[in-house]
Order: sequence, then C-alpha cells, then structure tokens
Amino acid sequence: MPSGQPIKSPRSREPRLPRPVAVAGTGSYIPARVLTNADLEKLVDTTDRWIVERTGIRERRIAAEDECTSHMAAAAARRALENAGLRADEVDLIIVATVTPDTLVPGTACRVQRLIGASNANAFDVSAACAGFLYAVEVGRQFVAGHSCANVLVIGADKLSSLMNWTDRNTCVLFGDGAGAVVLRSLDGSTRILATYMGSNGDLAEILQIPGGGCALPITAENVGQNLRTLQMNGRETFKYAVTAMIRSSLNALDQCGLKVSDIACVIPHQANIRIIEAISDRLDVPMEKFFINLTRVGNTSAASIAIALDEANRAGRIQRGDKILLVAFGGGLTYAASVIEW
Repeated sequence: MPSGQPIKSPRSREPRLPRPVAVAGTGSYIPARVLTNADLEKLVDTTDRWIVERTGIRERRIAAEDECTSHMAAAAARRALENAGLRADEVDLIIVATVTPDTLVPGTACRVQRLIGASNANAFDVSAACAGFLYAVEVGRQFVAGHSCANVLVIGADKLSSLMNWTDRNTCVLFGDGAGAVVLRSLDGSTRILATYMGSNGDLAEILQIPGGGCALPITAENVGQNLRTLQMNGRETFKYAVTAMIRSSLNALDQCGLKVSDIACVIPHQANIRIIEAISDRLDVPMEKFFINLTRVGNTSAASIAIALDEANRAGRIQRGDKILLVAFGGGLTYAASVIEW
C-alpha cells in the first residue's frame, strides 16, 4: 500500500436486536404397525395390567424393518412445512434430534435434507436423548433470533425398537418409534418462544444408557451376544431424577419469562410414564386436565415424544391462539429442559 494512504476500517454496523421466534408449523409421523400389551405378553414375562398400572401405556408404534429414522423424520418434516406454508427449498437449516441415527456418518439431518429436497439448507444432528427435541429447538431459536437463518426445521425422531432388548420387560414395554417436527420463523403477531431452560448432570450418566457401540465399548465378535447395544435403565433412579429435573426445568423456564404455573393453559410433557406425569402434576399443583397425554397409544418415543404430542395438540385444537404452554422433558445424559411458548 502506498505510504500516506489511510487504512480503511470496515463499515460499522448497528447491532441488530434478537428477533422473536415463532413456531410457524408442526408435523408428526407414527408408523403403521401397532404393538399392543397383549402382543408383548407373548414376547416377555409381563401382562397388560402390569404395564398399564406402572406406565399407563397400552400400545406403541413400531417402524418397519426398512423404515429408518430419516424416513420418519422426513415424513414429519413435510407435514410441518405444509402446516407452515413453506417449500423445502426455503429451509435454511435442518436440525434432527435423535439417538438412533441411520448411520454414524453422515448425520440423519443430511439424509432428511436429501429426502425432502431442502437443497439450500445446512444440516446437523443433536444428541440429548429424550430431551433432544427441546435442546434442538433452542439451538434453532438462536439461529433465527440472531438473524442467521429465516426458516429452521427442527425434528425429533427415534427408532428405539432397533435398540431394544426384547427380553427385558423393564424397558421393552416402554418405547415406540416416531417423529415430530416444527418450523421456526420470526413472525409478527404469531406464536413466540418465551423462554427455555436446559440442564444436564453427567454424574448420573449410567442410570439410563446404551453402553456398547461407541469407541468406549465397541461391539466385537466376543461381546456381540451380550446386548450391549440396547437401552439399559435403572428405573427407580430414573423416576426419581426425572421428576426432580422436570420440576426444576419448568419453574426456571417460567421464572425467566415472569410467569406463574397458573398462567399455563396446557402442559406437554415428555411421554415417558404416567406416574412421572402424575408426580409432576402434584408437585407443580397443575391439574391433570391441563396435561396433553398420548403415551397410552404411542409410548415413549424419546426425542420425538414432545414433538409428536405438540403436533397432535395443535391439530386437535387443544391449544388456542394466545395460550401459554409449557413443554418439559428429561432424558439420558442426564439431560433435561423446559420451554414456555405463547401460542
């Protein structure tokens, strides 16, 4: 540069305030195959009465052998985009929350991008077990609020039937397969995500885990018959910490936006176990009538759980414009989260 020529600094820009973020559309998908408690009685030492009394679950959906997590996620995504009035090529970012990816590489979000034709989108996965959907929604919200993306597609999807030990009645009776999705946008006069609280406790990682299949414990010819790549759970400890963590998440999220429990019109909890939901109802002093519950017929669908329930509540008219709703989840990790949305 010639001497005497001043170095020009980049043009300064006024900082842009965070944008409000709305849920512009919802969608869900559950597989066709129904696995009832009567069916499970033929597979494992259990009864319909035992399952219903302890979990509230009567049936769950199981994906076909050739139906992968990405297929379910794409089906839910298409319905959410239709509900939002968007084309797939208008999506800027796809986030898939899952613990059952089609493959370790590439991520399931990239496979969804191809399946729905979202050619202009970036894509990545989030792994936070049953709390994964709310984690992914918060990540997506930041992209929209920070002006990085206009349209974000967030999907919770899991095929937990592929990770079940079908001889373990403590786990196999609980879980099902499915996917749910939302479209996040900045829309004036529409729904707003008011607050999200997230937490984790790695000290309790072993009470709910899949120990094998990663680099710490690869599946080998010697251990392949030990069910190491199946879900393992300490039910008593999981129940105790699930209730505590979901209460903490809910109260913190409400506090962030200056609301009281009585301001909430509908609670959509992780659909894990009716006893957990009843305990939360009691501890928060929220009547069960305010809870949206679908676990009776779909079971625990992990990261898809809240996403499916939110779509069903939306389409059933259970939540109305102006309602304030609370979403709250708990999963392995341990992970937990709650979000408050003004609908």
